[in-house]
Amino acid sequence: MKGKEIPFTKDQIEKIIEKHPTPFHIYDEKRMVEYANYFVDAFSWNEGFKEFYAIKAAPNPYLMKVLRNQGFGIDCSSMAELVLAEKVGMRGEEIMFTSNDTPDYEFQKAVELGAIINLDDISHIDYLEKSASMPELVCFRYNPGALKGGNIIIGNPEDSKYGFTREQLFEGYKKLKNKGVKRFGIHTMVASNELDSDYFIETAGIVFDTIVDISKEVGIHFEFANLGGGIGIPYKNEHKPVDLIKVSTGIKDLYEKMIVANNLAPLKIFFESGRAITGPFGYLVSKVLHLKETYKKYVGLDSCMANLMRPALYGSYHHITVMGKENESCNSLYDVTGSLCENNDKFAINRLLPKIEVGDIIVMHDTGAHGHSMGFNYNGKLRSAELLLREDGSVKEIRRAETLEDLFATLDFDGLDNFKV
Repeated sequence: MKGKEIPFTKDQIEKIIEKHPTPFHIYDEKRMVEYANYFVDAFSWNEGFKEFYAIKAAPNPYLMKVLRNQGFGIDCSSMAELVLAEKVGMRGEEIMFTSNDTPDYEFQKAVELGAIINLDDISHIDYLEKSASMPELVCFRYNPGALKGGNIIIGNPEDSKYGFTREQLFEGYKKLKNKGVKRFGIHTMVASNELDSDYFIETAGIVFDTIVDISKEVGIHFEFANLGGGIGIPYKNEHKPVDLIKVSTGIKDLYEKMIVANNLAPLKIFFESGRAITGPFGYLVSKVLHLKETYKKYVGLDSCMANLMRPALYGSYHHITVMGKENESCNSLYDVTGSLCENNDKFAINRLLPKIEVGDIIVMHDTGAHGHSMGFNYNGKLRSAELLLREDGSVKEIRRAETLEDLFATLDFDGLDNFKV
């Protein structure tokens, strides 16, 4: 129970619930902005540094507008995400389009917006040119294979569907050069929710080494190296956040030894973090509907895995606060569950909590990334609202809750009368 910050008191959240019924996700703008500034400041030594927020983590245009105000770009991987960028007013090289198995209409939209195109496969060079056009700036996604270990969420690079091999990079950049492309970038993404600061420094070393070799052999200049995302967050109290100052210092040292020493500067450093930017600053707020005791004790909430899928999908841990009972002893063992017709619809299994009562307000921490965005409608469950706790303490609804009308909008009920069986 203890050890996790929460940006509101019980009285404050009760007032919010009066206007916005549970369940809902709420984001803390103040702390999100503070972390965004910390991220940018950590890499201020690199001229042109940019963080492209991975919008898949929390695809809400209000959050993106807040982050854009801090100088962030946007990392997109689908048509919907490109349109979100467009709706926020973003165009050109503040958009990074990284996709895979990409249809032609998504490439066409990315080119229309002037986005940086980050290709996932060597065959996509010709596909992009045929389906849209060849931009003046092109980037390739590098999969370092056995050179780099993965982690439990993203898997080992050699087993990943993403990216070029090292050999394919050389062939691909030569092909781009022959097609008249003048500007080049390189990208890699080999981890997800990684907490080891050295991991990101090691990744930079692998990318820089590749840049050195390709630059010499192919005779091109790289404008940027996108080192991907994957920066983890401390879901558990005993976890420590990634030390961005350590990461930045380590990358700067490699930059001097490998990029500057080989006359390849300037090279812009990009990241595309999502989870680290919004994850710790989002909360799923629910109420206790039922208490059940059979072979175990169960706490039944008014939310379910349609509101937060990660525990069921990955077995992920999310800290739980029972509002008003923060200082009570955690001596009752519960499974915390939702109402889906799935036995894995559990937010926590064998979790020690204070004694729970019907009506208690339950807050799940660190849901600001891959929480609401992974929602779904199984059993006809409706996706919840999203709220933004502003820096001045006010609350803005940035997405309303779904209704049954929303859910059924794609069904033609009127056609049932003429449907013969």
